[in-house]
Amino acid sequence: MEKLLDGTKFTLGVCYYPEHWPETMWETDLARMLESGIEVIRVAEFAWSLTEPEEGRFTFCFFDRFLDLCQEKGMKVIFGTPTAAPPAWLTKKYPEVLNAHPDGKRLEHGGRRHYNYNSPVYREKTALIVEKLAEHFGGHPAIIGWQIDNELNCEMDEFYSEADHCAFRIFLQDKYRTLEELNRAWGTVFWNQTYTDWEEIILPKRTRSGNPNPHALLDYARFISKSARDFALLQSSILRKYVKKNDFITTNGRFDHLDNHELTKESLDFYTYDSYPDMSYNTDGGRQPSGLRDRESSQSLSEVRSVSPVFGIMEQQSGPNGWTTCMMAPAPKPGQMTLWTMQSIAHGADFVSYFRWRTCTFGTEMYWHGILDYSGRENRRIAELRDIRQKLNLIQEAAGGRYRAEAAVVKDYDNCWDLRIDMWHRDLEAVSQPAIFAAAQKLHTPLDYVYLSEEGTSMPLSSYKVLIYAHPCIMTETRAAVLKEYVAEGGILILGCRSGYKDLDGHCVMQDLPGLLHPLSGADIPEFTRTCPGDSPVRIRWGEKSFEAPVFNDILQPLTEDEEPAETLGIYENCYYAGKGALLCHRYGKGMVYSLGTVFTEELAAAFLEETNVAEPERETLELPESCELSIREKNGSKYYFVLNYSGNPVTVGVKSPLFSLFDSVPVGREMVLEPFGTAVLKKG
Repeated sequence: MEKLLDGTKFTLGVCYYPEHWPETMWETDLARMLESGIEVIRVAEFAWSLTEPEEGRFTFCFFDRFLDLCQEKGMKVIFGTPTAAPPAWLTKKYPEVLNAHPDGKRLEHGGRRHYNYNSPVYREKTALIVEKLAEHFGGHPAIIGWQIDNELNCEMDEFYSEADHCAFRIFLQDKYRTLEELNRAWGTVFWNQTYTDWEEIILPKRTRSGNPNPHALLDYARFISKSARDFALLQSSILRKYVKKNDFITTNGRFDHLDNHELTKESLDFYTYDSYPDMSYNTDGGRQPSGLRDRESSQSLSEVRSVSPVFGIMEQQSGPNGWTTCMMAPAPKPGQMTLWTMQSIAHGADFVSYFRWRTCTFGTEMYWHGILDYSGRENRRIAELRDIRQKLNLIQEAAGGRYRAEAAVVKDYDNCWDLRIDMWHRDLEAVSQPAIFAAAQKLHTPLDYVYLSEEGTSMPLSSYKVLIYAHPCIMTETRAAVLKEYVAEGGILILGCRSGYKDLDGHCVMQDLPGLLHPLSGADIPEFTRTCPGDSPVRIRWGEKSFEAPVFNDILQPLTEDEEPAETLGIYENCYYAGKGALLCHRYGKGMVYSLGTVFTEELAAAFLEETNVAEPERETLELPESCELSIREKNGSKYYFVLNYSGNPVTVGVKSPLFSLFDSVPVGREMVLEPFGTAVLKKG
């Protein structure tokens, strides 16, 4: 049997819940899916009680019947382990498996993801149900892969059960070995927090009135990530014993306090993501302010691509969304379901599975619509699904192609977790990350994300002409050495303010700033300040242009001891440091480093993309309106241009080089009109 992501085809799937529907509907549903272009279904991720209705009694007849029917009809199946929602008998008999609030009060049964990863009982029961399912169904010919749990750390990314307190102490003992080292790393001499016994340590708790130790919180984030990864590894290790040769193991989602790169290396064959581009409404019905609307999902897809260069979508939005308790999103407008599907494929997905086939008529998600509404009647969405299938049949040659970008944003998990703890850090990234993404989008500049760790990088840095590391507050010697090597070999690195002022424990370094980045940046920071909201906006003069410099300002000056000192490209125009350095450029080996003394606004990010010659790499091929995104996948020397119109109006695309439309199987003229939410896949003719 062919593998799902073998680089030969685009495959469509859908999430299906046979337990929600009378058995008499199954055959009709499967036939209708296949007729509509669905080849794969995901099942069972919330169906523990169907296999173990009471402790120790296992029955497989429900899914035996369903999987046999799938095999008969030719439907392939991804089988989910059901550990995201433990059964009532389990939580009643073993309440210690439940997560707890910071005050220790346990969560109640009745939702999902209310368990904790570290309960010995829950790990034992998890291992048993996974073993039983894999042993019984692992060889079934209809199954092509397994999904572990569902959306690890979704809704719950903090844990305070008694088992977590115990596991946290073990995590710290393994990491620090001695209390003396832990006390040093946590700076416990401050506010008399020194520990003299491991049993004195509890999980750091966020409270309105308290101020938890920031270094303990940083380790807490690492601990939660390790706990979730260990829980996944527990399951994948069991599944590996039973899955067929070509069957895969994956999991879905991308949530906080989780190192997805390590998770994938340890437990998965590839990563899948849940993409809901229009899930952007408050509970009162008001849209969150955004200049890019559903286009913002491209940023998340790019982050997922850093985990798996070719990946899958386990849940692709197909209808209006909403729980009975929160979240509201409208029905996709005509063409948006296609647009969102092509958005995922343009960014590297070769498998797209829609959530869900039928809209459930009961429960928390009865307003979370799928392809079919409650009655199951023919509708606009299923008609669009069939059209999507036809479109994908025409572009199969692009399957397996790698996303092509010359610029990348550098990130690392330590800084990602630190900014959740540190308000100063968070305020910087809250401005810079959306601005960099928006600038790249509007300049039609494909952008990657690369993650840096003590073990290496998620992609070779040498693959990119330009790297933007917005605010690497935490810096280590290992990571600084990787950046030096990249620049020395000809790369261009752009750093924002507050770089290099913390170590791996989150301590502020007792070095001239930017700390370990001093020799690379060629910059010295004798002074810095947050900007004052009540004052006139601080501005930077760079060449002929003036830019706002909000939130934070580093005052920069070239290192005098450098043989080739950094050049001052920009100065502050106002405030008490008017005339002082705001932007430096330092040659290092064959490359160069730009040091920016503030955050990245959209205007500054765009200026850097232009300055470093990576903006609009296909300007000689296509002339695109701002509402369009350009993504490029490359395979066997051919480029495939995905042009996506996020506007509700038709737009005209200028074509400057001979191109062939794969959807239409014809050469494209000098102009191409894209309908509202229209898409095109082009190839050089």
